Amino acid sequence: MRIQVNGDTREVAARTVSALVEELGFDVRKVAVERNLAIVPRSLHATTALEDGDRIELVQFVGGG
Repeated sequence: MRIQVNGDTREVAARTVSALVEELGFDVRKVAVERNLAIVPRSLHATTALEDGDRIELVQFVGGG
């Protein structure tokens, strides 16, 4: 499936938001996801299906001091 991730077009095997997060190597506990301009709550990552042409924005939280 072809989607946009953070502005870049990608071919991905993932079919859900949670599978995409894992496929891209993000820590599922430290990522926020927006799908087609709508925030996807973490509780819905496993059940939110991706569709060809989706626009996904991923933000990973980084701690520091």
